[in-house]
Amino acid sequence: MTELAQLLKDFEPVIGLEVHVQLATKSKAFSASGIEFGASPNSLTDPTVLGLPGSLPVFNKAALELALKLGVATGSQIRAKSRFARKHYFYPDQPKNYQITQFDEPLCENGHLDLIVGGAVKRVKLQRIHLEEDAGKNTHVGAFSHVDLNRAGVPLCEVVSAPELTSSEEAAEFMRALHRLVRWLEISEADMEKGHLRCDANVSVRLRGEDRLGTRTELKNINSFRFVQNAIDHEIARQLRLIDSGGRVERETRLWDADLGQSAPMRSKEEANDYRYFPDPDLPVMVVEGALMGNILRSLPELPVARFERYQKIHNVTADDARTLISDRALAEYFDAALEAHPKDGSGRTIANWMLTELLGALNKAGITIAQSPMPPQRLISLVKLVEEGTISGKIGKEIFEESYRTGEDPAAIVERRGVQQISDEAMLWAVVEKVVSASPKQTTDYQGGKDSLFGYFVGQVMKETQGRANPVMTTDLLRKRLGR
Repeated sequence: MTELAQLLKDFEPVIGLEVHVQLATKSKAFSASGIEFGASPNSLTDPTVLGLPGSLPVFNKAALELALKLGVATGSQIRAKSRFARKHYFYPDQPKNYQITQFDEPLCENGHLDLIVGGAVKRVKLQRIHLEEDAGKNTHVGAFSHVDLNRAGVPLCEVVSAPELTSSEEAAEFMRALHRLVRWLEISEADMEKGHLRCDANVSVRLRGEDRLGTRTELKNINSFRFVQNAIDHEIARQLRLIDSGGRVERETRLWDADLGQSAPMRSKEEANDYRYFPDPDLPVMVVEGALMGNILRSLPELPVARFERYQKIHNVTADDARTLISDRALAEYFDAALEAHPKDGSGRTIANWMLTELLGALNKAGITIAQSPMPPQRLISLVKLVEEGTISGKIGKEIFEESYRTGEDPAAIVERRGVQQISDEAMLWAVVEKVVSASPKQTTDYQGGKDSLFGYFVGQVMKETQGRANPVMTTDLLRKRLGR
C-alpha cells in the first residue's frame, strides 16, 4: 500500500477545478491588439491594455460566440443578459490594477462535463463558465523581475467545476476531457505548453462519510495533465500529514513547483470581498441574441462522449479503441467516413483495428496527422473488404496496405497485379497439406504423440509453400483432419 493510500484509509479528498481556457480569437478581449505566442515582449499592447487615461474597453464579440459554444456543449444554462465586473488587485502583471471578469452574473451556469473513467462515463457538474481577460506574465531572474504584457487582455473562459472530483486521477481526466472538448469545438488551440489551458485546483480532505467540506487550499497555474495529478496527490498527502500531527489546514493559495515536486505558500486565500468586485461602468450589459444562439445550436457537432458511446453500442468497438478514436475530432470523422463507406454490421471493430494499428502507425512514422493522410477512408475500406471477404489474408493485407499507402494505388488493383489472392480452394489446399505432412514424418509422430506446440510448425510450412496465401481457417481445419487430432 502506498503512503497516500495509507493516509487516505480514514479520509477522502474532495477536489474542484478552475480551468482557464484561452479563446481562439485574433484580437484581445477588450481591444484590437493582436495575439501571438512568442512575440517580442510588450509588443502587443495598447492604451486599453495598459490602462491609460481616456482609453475605453470594447468587448470582442468573437469571444462571446466561442464561449457560447462551450456553454451549449456542456448543457449549461445560458444567461440572456450578463454583466462584466472589475476584480481589483495590485500586481505588476495588471497595469490597470483590476481585471475585467464576470462575478455574480456569469454567462453560463449549472452545466456538466462528461469524463471517461475506467471505460465508463462520469458526469461532473459545472458551477459556472464565465468570460474574463488574462493578466500579463512575470519572470523572476535572481533579484530582478521582468513583466511582459503581451498576454494581458487575452480572452479567457474560466470553467469552474463543482467540488465533485474524488481523486487526482479524476482531476487529470477532467482536464483531458475539457482539453478534448475545446479543441473539438475549435474554440481554443488548448496548447498547454503555451499556457492556453491552465488549472487552479481546490483541494480539501474530510473523514469518510462526512458531508461537510474540509478547509481547502488552492494550487495555482498548473499546465499539464501529469502536473495536475502530481500536485493534487502531493497536496492531499500534505494536508493529511498535517492533520495526523495535530495541526490544522489553513486556507491559502500555494504554488506548485513541478521540478521539485512540491508546493510552497503564495498568499492567504482572498475572499470575494477582498477583490472589491463591482460592475464595470465602461461596459454595457452583454446580451445573447436569439439568432446567435440558433446558429450555434445548428452548427454544434456530435460531441466526443456521444461518439464514444455510439462506437461501442452500435459499432462494436472496444472501450479503449473508442476512447482513442475520440481523442481527436479529425480521427473520429475519418472513422465515421469509413463506416459510411462500409456500413456492414460488426465491421466497426475491424475498421478501428486497421485505423489504429496500420494507419496511425504509418502516420506516426511519417510525422503527419490523420488530416494529412494519403490513405482516404474509401481506399482503406477497399482493403478491409478484401480481407473480410477472404480474397486476401490479414498478413497479405498488411503488405497491400503499405504499398497502397505509399503509392496511392487501389488495394484491389495491387492484389490483382501481384496475384496474391488467398487460396480457398479445398482440393488445392489439401494437396499442400498432404505434401507438408508427408515431408515431416518426425514432427507428425511427435505431434500425434501429444506435442501440441508442433501444430504451429505445420501451419507455417503450409504458409511457406503457398507464399502466405493459404486461407488460415481452412488450413487449420485440413491440418487437424490430416493429422488426426
